[in-house]
Amino acid sequence: MNKASFSIVYMGTPEFAVAPLRALLDAGCMVVGVVTAPDKPAGRGMKLQASPVKQFAVERGLPVLQPEKLKDDSFLEALRAWKADLQVVVAFRMLPEVVWSMPARGTFNLHASLLPQYRGAAPIHWAVMNGDSETGVTTFMLQQAIDTGDVLLQASIPIGPTENTGSVHDRLMELGAAVVVRTVDLLLEGAIRPQPQHELTVFDSILRPAPKLFKDNTCMDWTRDGRSLFNFVRGLSPFPAAWSTLVPLVGSGEEAVTVKLFEAGFIEEEHALMPGTVVTDHKKILQVAVKDGFLSLLRLQSAGRKQLGVEEWLRGFPAVDGWMFKSR
Repeated sequence: MNKASFSIVYMGTPEFAVAPLRALLDAGCMVVGVVTAPDKPAGRGMKLQASPVKQFAVERGLPVLQPEKLKDDSFLEALRAWKADLQVVVAFRMLPEVVWSMPARGTFNLHASLLPQYRGAAPIHWAVMNGDSETGVTTFMLQQAIDTGDVLLQASIPIGPTENTGSVHDRLMELGAAVVVRTVDLLLEGAIRPQPQHELTVFDSILRPAPKLFKDNTCMDWTRDGRSLFNFVRGLSPFPAAWSTLVPLVGSGEEAVTVKLFEAGFIEEEHALMPGTVVTDHKKILQVAVKDGFLSLLRLQSAGRKQLGVEEWLRGFPAVDGWMFKSR
């Protein structure tokens, strides 16, 4: 069987999942249908908006299914009608067994980490937040427990010391596209042996999770060391962004404000200030004391305002010297 007669159903939703779908089509694979999330209200007008994957699929003339529930009988009937030999999943929902076990050749998933590290919803963010120097992508066969299936193929890239999640995401998106196509090729050739993840675990290595990001786990903890806070900021940039509450001096008459942090630098230096204390020249410098130095804030956004560089931001907040960023 060649690629032109090997039928594939593709499942994905965000921009990250568009590049692998494009790569499969450009490689001559027969994608018989696409499954993606239902249209959702977005923007100021809250108009229904199709997912990036749906938009691309429609442009390429591919049939699309958008189930609310993956166990719905009508969806399962439509999915079976496509008679897929294989399903490929990239950045989609957790699938029930009745879906992932449907094709004769099974279902494989592309995950944006070097499994078994960073199982979970936000692998790119957590790799950068933890200061890793390397990450990658993994294709693996789906099974019941999330992100635990046998590995098919992996590829890695370095993470630059000042790189943020946005740039790592974009590079992994292109790498992942190539790895998805290569995985399909090897499966067709019978030249790939699924490898249990425990065989890839280095003895005594600590497996780090990649849980979904919420308000609680994206808040700055100013009692941590400066290097880890620097990594925390770049790991959450550009989305959803690290945040903290800026509290004014007592008696100033000003109100506390929530601030998102998008870019920062770390200056190692001894001082006697309480962690979270703001130091500024009111013009170009906005630093926050941490236990081993200062976090220099470079791009930030106050609640209800647009994202700004530090100089422009300070023009709107000229008297913040001595204010405190609260730890969670």
